[in-house]
Amino acid sequence: MAIERSDTKLPEAGDSRLRGLPSVAVGPIAAVAGSLAVVLTALSGRYGFHRDELYFMVAGDHPDWGYVDQPPLTPLLARASTALLGDSPAALRAVATILCVAAVVTVALIARELGGDRRVQSVAAGCAATSAIVLGLGHLLATATFDMLAWLVISLLVLRLLRTGDGRWFVAIGVAVGVGMENKQLLGLLVATLFLALLLVGPRDVLRTRWLPIGALIAVVIAAPNLIWSAANGWPQFAVAAGISEDGADDRTMLFPLLIVQLSPLFFPIWVAGLIRLWRDPSIRWARLIPVATVLLFTVVQFTGGKAYYVLPLLMVSLAAGVAPVVGWARPRLLVAAIAVAAAVNVVIGLPVLPPAAAGFPNALNAEVGEQIGWPEFVSSVADAWNQIPEADRARAVILAQNYGEAAAIARYGPDHGLPAAYSGHMSYADWGPPPDSADGPVLLVHAAENRRIPARFTDCRLVGPVDIGYDIDNQVSENVIRICGAAPVTWSALWPSLRHS
Repeated sequence: MAIERSDTKLPEAGDSRLRGLPSVAVGPIAAVAGSLAVVLTALSGRYGFHRDELYFMVAGDHPDWGYVDQPPLTPLLARASTALLGDSPAALRAVATILCVAAVVTVALIARELGGDRRVQSVAAGCAATSAIVLGLGHLLATATFDMLAWLVISLLVLRLLRTGDGRWFVAIGVAVGVGMENKQLLGLLVATLFLALLLVGPRDVLRTRWLPIGALIAVVIAAPNLIWSAANGWPQFAVAAGISEDGADDRTMLFPLLIVQLSPLFFPIWVAGLIRLWRDPSIRWARLIPVATVLLFTVVQFTGGKAYYVLPLLMVSLAAGVAPVVGWARPRLLVAAIAVAAAVNVVIGLPVLPPAAAGFPNALNAEVGEQIGWPEFVSSVADAWNQIPEADRARAVILAQNYGEAAAIARYGPDHGLPAAYSGHMSYADWGPPPDSADGPVLLVHAAENRRIPARFTDCRLVGPVDIGYDIDNQVSENVIRICGAAPVTWSALWPSLRHS
């Protein structure tokens, strides 16, 4: 039945707009979400930490209202998870599992908000749970993991606002936006595109309510600590985003293909059907802003050279919308087969089901796979180089890593080898340095083999050798070399500004 909408007046009990919502498919959604949780948990301890996870753990030990490349929420989640559950990949990733299970449930609820019955909700949950992006982000704790859930929750709340016309939903939207901004400032792009789409295609009458400024104020208050920190530090995250844009030629070229791959090519017809339905179906005419916002977001990301996963949460809304028409014409066996094939392919690509020695194939398609392999072996090779420094000089020696991943890996695994903490000028690691000026001994450098700038800052450098991670796999750490150099030519406090980089 068509869902009628009105102004922002709260619907009375029995209003047709509320009666029109199907019941929640609690059992099927719970089965899908539970199965996802079991798979993610079973595989969460394989391979090892990702370089970003290692960085988050160190950042969590340096609590602040912001970091050069992110707000504080993900590092705080990393710190809380390891403090409660232990210092292991499985413990850290419990948070990621919970967030992605919640994202799957949210997709099912979006399908319901758009009129989907129990079968539609179940299929929407199944598609979300077996998509490459959900499986990949569910296995790793990343800023994008919480970001995906935040975008989906905000989309659900906006749809509820538009369907009911109840302006009080702006309060919940404000809370979700504020919390999401404490995880990633990119969320502002979602707010901007949704708001512009609302102005373009309506329904604009939902803006005529006192709850809008109240919700906006709530969002600003919650996000204020990181916004104030960012302003006081020169908005460093904008500088990092600018760097991504400058190097975004490949991202621009691959944006649309990656959108297809990172959900699943088998789901491409579903989210296309969803975009068409959201635009043309008169029963959900109030949701026309979603395809408009998706086009706006895609255009901005394409122009700026952003990442494909910036657009994916809104495409998951279209995926939820497209299940209803596809369920109407597709045979059930065809849908089950499509979801099963998508699950099989995406599990191999996104999850560590193969032994590390055989991870080259999935790593070629998903570079995040390789970034989980070889960290203990890398630190062991650093320890071998460290032991080449005369024991009498080690108290004054410094380990300097080009990348935060290498520095954070030494922080995690170095104590087992008697290594001191490593320093780095990369991202927020630069704020946790420099070494003390009293550290005037030899310098052990870990840097990309192609980088000549860092060793040029030092004298008497000799190559120890390439990093040995124990596996024939292409990742960032395997591209590094280790050098032992003489003492820094000037004090560390004087040298440090030239070593900062993003």
